[in-house]
Amino acid sequence: MTLLQPGPRWRNWGRSAAASPAHLARPSSVDEVVAVVRAAAERGLAVKAVGAGHSFTDIAATPGVLVDLTHLRGLLGVDAARGRVRLAAGTHLWELPELLKPHGLALQNMGDIDRQTIAGATSTGTHGTGLGFAGLAAQLTAVTLVTGTGEVVRVDASHRPELLPAVRLGLGALGILVEVEVQCVPEFLIRAVEHPAPLDEVLDSWEERVSAADHFEFYWWPHTAIAMTKVNTRLPGDTAFRPTGRFGNWVEERLLQNEALRASQGLGHAIAPLVPALNRLSTKAYGDREITAPSYDIFTSPRLVRFRESEYAIPLEALPQALRDVRGLVERNGWRISFPVEVRAAAPDENWMSTAYARPSAYIAVHRYFRDDPSEYFRAFDALMRTYDGRPHWGKMHFRTADDLRPAYPRFDDFLGVRNELDPDRRFANRYLDRVLGP
Repeated sequence: MTLLQPGPRWRNWGRSAAASPAHLARPSSVDEVVAVVRAAAERGLAVKAVGAGHSFTDIAATPGVLVDLTHLRGLLGVDAARGRVRLAAGTHLWELPELLKPHGLALQNMGDIDRQTIAGATSTGTHGTGLGFAGLAAQLTAVTLVTGTGEVVRVDASHRPELLPAVRLGLGALGILVEVEVQCVPEFLIRAVEHPAPLDEVLDSWEERVSAADHFEFYWWPHTAIAMTKVNTRLPGDTAFRPTGRFGNWVEERLLQNEALRASQGLGHAIAPLVPALNRLSTKAYGDREITAPSYDIFTSPRLVRFRESEYAIPLEALPQALRDVRGLVERNGWRISFPVEVRAAAPDENWMSTAYARPSAYIAVHRYFRDDPSEYFRAFDALMRTYDGRPHWGKMHFRTADDLRPAYPRFDDFLGVRNELDPDRRFANRYLDRVLGP
């Protein structure tokens, strides 16, 4: 089998990044990944691994060899005593419930989208919400990767442990992840209470609300005074509960959260002056319910309407004023923003390039319908978040460069040192990494 096939044009889910790679590779073993990297080196080509394409940046784009890990999927092993599982790097998050359930395990926390691969999600800093829970990369206890020189390196508590804070969240700059070990927890349920509340009331009680709940988040629809809050409470896996009916789920998650959203986004794109009224209607249409279900069913929701996103992590206590400033940006500029703003929180962690490195963090995510031009809104948001010592999500659109990112990350140069060791020839470099890390 020829490992390097002609490369078809690639684009991401949000239609915000595209590339025309010279070659496409779909390796089905670690040895084949090694062979791909070495073949690319012989040809002087860059190499990038791609997961599900759910990053909104061009972090996975390359004119060289695009490596699709579709054939490196599945559960490789279970350490029942420690609650740890080994996964092939191309395993999607949506596949994990079925893989983990026979072992009575679950991920400790998840974001609200499950389309990503485990390697892509951890490498870009995907996170959920909850002050007691760090991002997905913090749940990794071991990583196996193929370096820029074609070597296979395992990093865990016994082998090169000093590299763990770098390789768990490596931005695709340190190698191609082929296997990860994840620390899981016993499977559990969540009781979710969704309820609208006045935005200013939520902001005034932000730290109290986020500290009191296992998982707290809210959405704010621009041009309204309402926040759609969600409080998740963790329950033992054997808690008795009444499953939500399929029809009820379909109405809430498909009809209201997606099809109605699709219709309002299309209408708002065509007739911008209607956006404020459509947003006010959205605050009344859904988001007021209580359900109990397995954790993964509560953490994640289907996202069928394409959008583009920018997200920043800021110090936890700065959130109320920062969001009021975002509201001020929208009002002063007369923009018509049809997508809600999402607010979450996460615990600090030790991963060097984590947006929550060494500080409890609040997250503000702004979105635009994929047919709307996000440039003016996102650039103004980006500039505002810098004034709050913000750190941009690596998989979301932003405009930062290595020069102004270095002060935001105390271990920035340590990360570059690991990059120099594992990828001395910059086999995994691309335009995005040159911008955020330097050449």
